[in-house]
Amino acid sequence: MLFWTLTAALVALVALLFVLALVRRSADAPPAEAFDLQVYRDQLRDLERDIARGVIGAEEGERTRVEISRRMLEADRAAKTAAVAGRAPGWATAGAVIALGAVMGGSFLLYQRLGSADYPDQPLRDRIAMANELYDNRPSQEEAEKQAEANAGPKPAPDAQFAELMERLRKAVEARPNEVQGLELLARNEMGMGNFRAGWQAQEKLIGAKGAAASADDYAQLGEYLVVAAGGLVTKEAETAFATALDLNAQHKLSRYYIGLMMAQNGRPDRAFRIWDALLRDSAPGDPWVAPISQNIEQLAWIAGETRYTPPMVGGRGPSEADMAAAAQMSPEERQQMIRSMVEGLNDRLAAEGGPAQDWAKLISALRMLGEEDRAAAIAAEAETRFKDFPEDLAKIRAAATGEVAPMAGPMMGAPAMGDAPEGAPMRGPALSDEQMKSAAEMSPEERAQMIEGMVNGLVERLESQGGTGAEWARAVSSLAALGRAEAAAAVYAKAQSALAGQEAELAPVTEAAQAAGLAQ
Repeated sequence: MLFWTLTAALVALVALLFVLALVRRSADAPPAEAFDLQVYRDQLRDLERDIARGVIGAEEGERTRVEISRRMLEADRAAKTAAVAGRAPGWATAGAVIALGAVMGGSFLLYQRLGSADYPDQPLRDRIAMANELYDNRPSQEEAEKQAEANAGPKPAPDAQFAELMERLRKAVEARPNEVQGLELLARNEMGMGNFRAGWQAQEKLIGAKGAAASADDYAQLGEYLVVAAGGLVTKEAETAFATALDLNAQHKLSRYYIGLMMAQNGRPDRAFRIWDALLRDSAPGDPWVAPISQNIEQLAWIAGETRYTPPMVGGRGPSEADMAAAAQMSPEERQQMIRSMVEGLNDRLAAEGGPAQDWAKLISALRMLGEEDRAAAIAAEAETRFKDFPEDLAKIRAAATGEVAPMAGPMMGAPAMGDAPEGAPMRGPALSDEQMKSAAEMSPEERAQMIEGMVNGLVERLESQGGTGAEWARAVSSLAALGRAEAAAAVYAKAQSALAGQEAELAPVTEAAQAAGLAQ
C-alpha cells in the first residue's frame, strides 16, 4: 500500500507541475519588450529635463524626441504580438491536459498488469546469494524422484515377451553381480522400461564392478540416468557423477552439457551460457545436446548480458578432409562447381538465419571472385543495413565489397587458416589471392602439385629460419611425407625435436605426425 501511495503522490505532483506550466497566463512573466518601453519612457523624461536646462538645443531635442517616440511605438507593437503568441489556444491546453491524464493513467494500468509492487530489489550480490541458496537447497535424488513420479502418468505395460526376457536378465545379473556386460544391459533396459531407479542403481553397480577402470562415459551415463529419474533436475548426486567424469576427462561433452543445465536451473545463466557456448563450438551437428542448446542459448545469452551474441555454426563451415581430397582430383570445371555450391550454401544460410559480419564478408568476396559483381554489391548493401550500428562489423563488410581483403580468408568457407589450424591437423596452406585461386583452377595436376610443393617448401624455410609452433612443425612433417619426401620429413622432424626441446606439449603433435608418417615409433 505504501508503494501505491508514494507513487500516486509523485504522479500527482508531476501532473500538477505540468498543468501549471500549461495554464499560467503570459502576464505572469512580462515580455522583454515591456522593459524596453520603460527604458524609452525614462529616456523621454531625461530628454525633457535636459531641454529645460538648456543642455540640449530645441531643434536637436525635437529630433531626439521623435526618434525615441518611434522606438516606443515599435516596442509597444512587439510587446502586444509577444503577449498574443505566448498564450496557447484553449483547445490546445485542454488537449495537452487530456493527453497527460491518459499517459499517467495508462502507466498505472500497465504497471498493474506487468509490474510487481511487492517485488524486492535484486542487486547482483543478492542474486548470487539467492542462486547459491537455491543450489544448496536442491531436492535430494529421492525427493526429486518422488516428485517426478507424482507428476508422471501411468507407465505403459511392457510387451510380455520382453518382460520375460528382462526377468531372466535380472536373475542372471543377480547370480553374477560383477559381470560388466550384464550390468550394462540391465541398466540400459531398465531405463528403457521406465524403471529409472533400478536403471541408475544398475549403472552404479556397473561402476563398482569396473572399479578403477570405470571411464568418464560410465560416470556421465550414471549422471544422466539420475537426471532422467529426477524429472530433468540435476541433483547433487547427479552433479557428483558428472564432476567425477570431468575429473577423468575435462572435455567430456555430455557432462559439460549437464553441468551447464545445472547452472541454468540454479540461477546462474551467466555460467550456463559460457559452458554451453564453448560446448556448442566443440560439438558435431549430430550430438544429442546440440538441439536443446541451440533452442535456448540465444535467450540464455540475452539474460547473461550478451546482447550481440550470434550462435556458432555447429561442425564448422569449411569443407571436410574428404572434400579437400576429392577436390585435388577434380577438373577445373568440377572444382569451380564445388566452390559455387559452397558459396550458394553460405548465401542460403545467411538469407535464412543471418550470421556474423565475417560470414557476410566471405560471401561478398567469394561472389566477387566468381565475377558476380552486381550480386556482391547487392548483398553488400544488405549487409551494410544489417550492421549499420556496428562500426567494426561495417568496416569488414566494406573492405570485402571494395576488395581490400583476400576472398575466403583462410581456406574455403571458414576453415582455419594455416596459423590457426588445430594441432596435428594436416596442412591446408595459406589464404590465396584472387589471381592465385583463378590460376590454380586453370592448372594441370602437375602444375598444382608443383604449386603445393612450393608452399610446403616456403613453410619449411620459414620454420628453419624463424621457428614456429608445434602444430606448424607437425604440418610440415605431414605435408612432406604426403608428397613422398620421407627423407626431408625426417630431417624436419629432427630439427623440430631440437627447436622444441624441453617443450613436451609443443613437441607432442610433431611426434604424432612423425609416427603417422612412419618416421618414429
